[in-house]
Amino acid sequence: MPLDPVLGREVRAWITKARQDIRAAEVDLAADPPLVEDALFHCQQAVEKAFKALLTLHQSPFRKTHSLEELGEECLAIDGTLKANVDEAAPLSEYAWLHRYPGPERVPGRGEAEEALTVARRSVAAVERRLPDDAR
Repeated sequence: MPLDPVLGREVRAWITKARQDIRAAEVDLAADPPLVEDALFHCQQAVEKAFKALLTLHQSPFRKTHSLEELGEECLAIDGTLKANVDEAAPLSEYAWLHRYPGPERVPGRGEAEEALTVARRSVAAVERRLPDDAR
């Protein structure tokens, strides 16, 4: 049964934004010097938007949050096979705010951002595999 066109557009919008965040993180890491903090932010955002794509597909309401743990738990209620992805991605939640504002903080390294990008890519891909063709 084909997906409702309006729902399909909304799901596609979320997953497209997730892909754009992956691309932004890649561009940030390719810059000289790399924009590590910004890359980390985009990694978190990519996973958040991918999780929201899955929730949207299943018409499961979600509140405005950057918590990948919370969104991930809601995704697990739909598809428990995402557990490894949710567990791996949840620690990225702090990148939504940690390096976005001035203040005393540790400076993340490139390796941390590359690891976060790997996690984000895996999580987005896992969600994409669960979307019907007309929602991708």
